[in-house]
Amino acid sequence: MGSQKCGGCLSGLLIPLALWSIIVNILLYFPNGQTSYASSSKLTNYVWYFEGICFSGIMMLMVAVALLVLESDNNCQCCQSENCSKKYTTLLSIIFSGLGISFSGYCLAISALGLIQGPYCRTVNGWEYAFEGTAGRFLIDSSIWIQCLEPAHVVEWNIILFSILIALSGLQVIICLIRVVIQLSKILCGTYSVIIQPGII
Repeated sequence: MGSQKCGGCLSGLLIPLALWSIIVNILLYFPNGQTSYASSSKLTNYVWYFEGICFSGIMMLMVAVALLVLESDNNCQCCQSENCSKKYTTLLSIIFSGLGISFSGYCLAISALGLIQGPYCRTVNGWEYAFEGTAGRFLIDSSIWIQCLEPAHVVEWNIILFSILIALSGLQVIICLIRVVIQLSKILCGTYSVIIQPGII
């Protein structure tokens, strides 16, 4: 019962994390709060992978809802025996948690790549990825951020938002991993009890 409540709480945490991922990803389309750069496609290419909106957002919302339904006391009986139904529910929970790891892991990877690549901005040489060849060293050297002339404060904008996406998707990965461990422990403990039962009798 305790593990079920724990699983339900973890699944519930995925919902606000997914909603925040959607919001943060949307903000990446409007550097410094301006819409003109999105309409002219003058944004870093990694925002067009929809990692926060689709994968760590909408897909994770679907995973969270599915997990909450599976954790519900009122879930339907899929087998004639209660034990069979619980095992089937546990298996489905592991599958959905695995999907959650894949979706949030995708967002984590793309956000990290976007953070390391740096923003697409206007420099004295025109529009380009000013820090693409620095292998992320620009992140700790703020003195070179002035190379980006437009949009204003785009370096800080990208660093903050991509970092938040990394944190949100990282939390989603951790939560889904914990859920997999919980469900696997149910299967292993249940199998173990069945094996030793004849010996005890």
